[in-house]
Formats: sequence, structure tokens, C-alpha cells
Amino acid sequence: MIRVAIVDDDRKDIQQLQAYLEQYRRESGEAMDITVFTDGDEIAEGYRPRFDLILMDVEMRFLDGMSAAREIRKTDPEVVIIFITNMAQYAIQGYEVVALDYVLKPVSYFAFSQRLGRAITRMKRRGARYLTIPVKGGARKLEASQIYYVESRDHELTFHTAVGDFNATLTMREAERSLSGLPFFRGNNSYLINLEHVDGVLDGCAVVRGASLKLSRPRKNAFLEALSDYMGEVLK
Repeated sequence: MIRVAIVDDDRKDIQQLQAYLEQYRRESGEAMDITVFTDGDEIAEGYRPRFDLILMDVEMRFLDGMSAAREIRKTDPEVVIIFITNMAQYAIQGYEVVALDYVLKPVSYFAFSQRLGRAITRMKRRGARYLTIPVKGGARKLEASQIYYVESRDHELTFHTAVGDFNATLTMREAERSLSGLPFFRGNNSYLINLEHVDGVLDGCAVVRGASLKLSRPRKNAFLEALSDYMGEVLK
């Protein structure tokens, strides 16, 4: 299921994009869930990462598309953004917010389907797993492979990642469920460790990006076995 947001303040343009998405869905078989916003401020205010693709008009009454995209990028570096505009110079500005592409108005179905196909191909090639965690003041979308380990402390979790540390009001069990099927393993009651980032095991601790994480006696052998299995799969 591809989650698509249309952000446009012109009703006719919204209807056209909806019709094009429906036509593309029929032709490609791609399942889509479509949400419509009628101005940039509607999607940007309190934005939480939940879309795979945003079709964004540039010129809107209350908040223009470029400003809305800047706000979105603060919490969602991965969502694919395609600008819909009648002015080609906005395409250059799109690089500032890592926009994938732009489509000039009036929008033809051929041009739109080409850009949409490119966006979907990019999403599938990326193949990364993400999870969204509740943080103070909103939410944060994290790529699972960038998480070094999850630490439980004082009734909240800290996600230690390549892009910083983030505190979340989740339980360890909820984190484990969100990361199921990925190479994460409990070292003890306090740590959920990404085996991808384990540099070694020394003195009863897993060494993860310079941090020594204590392995409990009951879990140590199972952890070492899981690490060995993971390394074997990686080296195949």
C-alpha cells in the first residue's frame, strides 16, 4: 500500500490528480491510500511521518509548497516529494528540500505517470524499513538500519542512532514488535541491540559503536549464537 498525500488549493487540480492516481492504480495494480490537503499549512502543522509520497503544489494561499516541504523535512527525511508547478524555476529550488521531481502545469497523464513510476521504483529499491516513534512535541521517523541500539531507562526508551539520540514513550516490547524480522536482539532487560552494528564482544559486553552494553548471563549464549548466525548470513 502506497500512502499518497495531495497538497493543492485548487479543487480542479486535486480532482485531476485523483483521477490520474486512479488510472495509474488500474494500469499498474499498485494499491494506494490517498489523503487530500487543501493548503500547505494543513499538512505541515503538526506533521507526523506517515506518507510514502507527497504531491505538492508550490503556490498556495496560506503556506507555499516550498515552505511546507521545509517543515516536513524536519521530521521526515525519507518521504518522496514531487512538486506540481506552473513555473519551471521552482524545480531548482526543489533541490533544497530534496524533492525527487517536478511536474509542470497543465499536467498531462503521460508526464505524471512517468514521474510517479520513477518515484515508486525509487521507494521499492530503497527497501528500507522505518518506524515512527512518539517523541516530545510530535513524532520521529527512523530508518531501522540506522538504529544502533535501544535503551530502556526511567520508564522510557532511548533510540541511539546514526542521526542522534531520541527519547520515546514506548515499552521495550513495543519496540521489539516494531523491529520484528530485523537483526535486533535483547542483550539484557535494558538493551535491544542491532547486530549490524556490533563490533565485537568483550568482557561480557557487546561493543556497539564504542559503547559497551552488558550482556546478562541468561541471554549471553543466545546473543552470541544470534550474532554468529547474523555474521554467517552477511558473509555468504
